Amino acid sequence: MQVEIEKHPEWMIVRLGEPRVDAHNSDALKERFQKLLESGEKRLLVDLSQVRFIDSSGLGALLSGYKNANLHQGTLALAGLQPRVKEMFELTRLNRVFEVYSSVDEAIGKQS
Repeated sequence: MQVEIEKHPEWMIVRLGEPRVDAHNSDALKERFQKLLESGEKRLLVDLSQVRFIDSSGLGALLSGYKNANLHQGTLALAGLQPRVKEMFELTRLNRVFEVYSSVDEAIGKQS
């Protein structure tokens, strides 16, 4: 799983560099979230702007990260959902669970 981490004053931005988040890479994503949270990070912003496809395993990895963030008194938000990915969140109603921003810039702007 290609992941870039960028520290911002309000967020730890987790940029996914994969076109797919599925059963092949979702475990690695869960592990990355866990390590960040265990290292003391409280506010994770996952940039999904390069992700074109997500399956139930990918949704599960994001939901697992969200739950773990809550256990660490933190939050995990999403940004940059592409149309097919956004549709999956709407179909599963997970768009009601996650804080979702149209872009990383929007999320950062709201926090400044």
